[in-house]
Amino acid sequence: MDLRALSLRRNDIHVIESCAFCGLHGLQTLDLSLNYLTILSPEAFLDLGDLRKLVINNTLMAAGAAQLPSALCTHSLRKLHRLELAGNGLKTVPLHGFDNLNLTTLILTNNTLETLDKINISNFVKIKEIRVYLSMNPFRCVCEHKEFYRWVKNTSQCADSKDLVCVHPDEKNGSLVGNLDCKSTDPNAVSYVFLGIVLALIGVVFLMVLYLNRRGIKKWLNNIREACRDQMEVYHYRYEQDSDPRLANVAV
Repeated sequence: MDLRALSLRRNDIHVIESCAFCGLHGLQTLDLSLNYLTILSPEAFLDLGDLRKLVINNTLMAAGAAQLPSALCTHSLRKLHRLELAGNGLKTVPLHGFDNLNLTTLILTNNTLETLDKINISNFVKIKEIRVYLSMNPFRCVCEHKEFYRWVKNTSQCADSKDLVCVHPDEKNGSLVGNLDCKSTDPNAVSYVFLGIVLALIGVVFLMVLYLNRRGIKKWLNNIREACRDQMEVYHYRYEQDSDPRLANVAV
């Protein structure tokens, strides 16, 4: 059958079994949107060697979303250029890698992505021509995800980067992801700085105490000096007596 496009939208589909589309060698567009997929076989897209566009929007149930990465691993999708996965509650990018695909457009809008991990970002960087759409996801804007925010800010691969908005935490709600500024901070360096400030304050207090009691301290130092002088005079007198030869003769 020389079918080029197949739309199965709103057909109440729950299961796609192995080799469900076998025989449709010339199929270039497949739309499975607005169904209720709970079972997706790892070989669901087998024999779709000419497929260019796969649309699975607002379709996947939780179980189906978990099975999607395995289904997309098939080498039958080596010519796939456009993959639409909007509105499926996805928490991660459902691709183990991109080696078996030839994607130029990946739509992940309106899911539950909070960030992209280093592996995803690395995979995107390797495929320079890919364009990723990520808007309407509840991004968590914390500095643990700084690699993702740097990528959003500096790359041209995220086609809707200006529409990416922080949702969590509450104080960042509504902020643009691309505007997040995460400066690298060493906790030990912060501790040392704090310790330095405390020691400096102690030093200032100590100097103030010395200044306010300068007269008493001066008197105390004078007293110590006089006491030391008297003691030295006593030692000197005893030394003169011990060294006097007349005293030595008397002793004999």
